[in-house]
Amino acid sequence: MKPYNLLVILGATAGGKTGLAVQAAARFSGEIISADSRQVYRGMDLGTGKDLIEYGDIPYHLIDIAEPGDEYNVFLFQRDCFDSIEIIWQRQKLPIICGGTGMYLDAVLSGYRMVAVPENPQLRERLEPDSDEQLRQKLLRLKPEQHNRTDLEGRERLIRAIEIAIGEQERLKSLPPLPELAPLIFGIKLPRDILRKRIADRLQQRFAAGMIDEVQQLHDSGVSWKSLEFYGLEYRLIAQHLQGQLNRNDMVQKLRSAIGQFAKRQETFFRRMEKRGIKIHWLDGEGAVFEELCQVVDTL
Repeated sequence: MKPYNLLVILGATAGGKTGLAVQAAARFSGEIISADSRQVYRGMDLGTGKDLIEYGDIPYHLIDIAEPGDEYNVFLFQRDCFDSIEIIWQRQKLPIICGGTGMYLDAVLSGYRMVAVPENPQLRERLEPDSDEQLRQKLLRLKPEQHNRTDLEGRERLIRAIEIAIGEQERLKSLPPLPELAPLIFGIKLPRDILRKRIADRLQQRFAAGMIDEVQQLHDSGVSWKSLEFYGLEYRLIAQHLQGQLNRNDMVQKLRSAIGQFAKRQETFFRRMEKRGIKIHWLDGEGAVFEELCQVVDTL
């Protein structure tokens, strides 16, 4: 038996994760699960950097599974990712999670127990006579480890937080066990200046391939400008350009800077994961990353 049953390839945007995941899948008889919060949406291809042509014959999961405008979140991702892992295992293949959305990756690797909690009108009616201070005390009794201080501010937030806390306690009892993961995690590391150049080059390639037209087509198909801005980065700034709020040059410059800042936030998130005890094998993005990955795998 191998000491791992899951590979994970993470890193900042434009670092070469997809290409490495495809090579690993071919070598180790794997299937790829995307851990990208925007690649789930159909029609959002260039803006999210799907690079579907790179996959070739390698099966992939959690790409193009939702319509633009639909809500997709970390709760849904965790559920769908665990389902995909089980399916891949049943085929006696190796699941390979590939992506850079830190919260999605962490939800799977740390095994957070998450449940959907709908509104509870009966509970809300019972809480209505309570003062804000009484609500705060109830929430702290339910969740003494409460870290999100904003849930302690504002009556509506307090009631919803209590509702969620009670709903989670009831629903967690009936949840099935989590898959028994034994992950082997790799990260691609690049010097900041090299990563910035890759981001700029990749951005230019996507513009040349028609990224502005993609955003216009999404809007023409019924996706509002407000919804497009919600998807951030490329979609927000290109939407502003198409509405005449930014000229093309300013839009490109702002987008290049925004993606660079996003990459820094990704790296910060991965460092926090490490501090919490998640072991990441860092690969030199300027070197032979696939060979380096194989050396680590072959020693286990």
